[in-house]
Amino acid sequence: MNAKVHELLNAQINKEFYSAYLYLEISNYFDERGLDGFANWYMVQAQEERDHAMLFFTYLQNNSQKITLDAIAKPDVKIEADMDALQASLKHELYVTSLINDIYAAAYEVKDFRTMQFLDWFVKEQGEEEKNANDLITKLEMFGSDPKSLYMLDQELGTRVYAAPSLVL
Repeated sequence: MNAKVHELLNAQINKEFYSAYLYLEISNYFDERGLDGFANWYMVQAQEERDHAMLFFTYLQNNSQKITLDAIAKPDVKIEADMDALQASLKHELYVTSLINDIYAAAYEVKDFRTMQFLDWFVKEQGEEEKNANDLITKLEMFGSDPKSLYMLDQELGTRVYAAPSLVL
């Protein structure tokens, strides 16, 4: 495996674990606000991010590549209102998309088709992640100022359940 591609894939493990930490932070914020559905939604999001990290981890292992784990930084998000949390989530997903695109570009440059195929799932997943984040912002903008509507939105988000990714390595 090309050294740059390996380095970017290895770094992505840490970025995905950071994503999980960020979503745990957001889940905790909503839990403290008494919005259990929002807290659940972000807890499930954290589980997804941990799985993403493990997919990168396993991919490197399956390709006989050394893995170096780094410290996971404390989330650097400041949440003072519900919308802050949702906007931080969207901003972060856009950042992760850029990271995935960078890895894909590096793999493309060296014709690492196996890694490109592996990353195809993540490219699609990031499209879904960005849409979900945008949809939550739209819903909060529409319903967040009305307590009854916010309650109904919270109930809706509480129904989200975790489903492990179906990516085959």
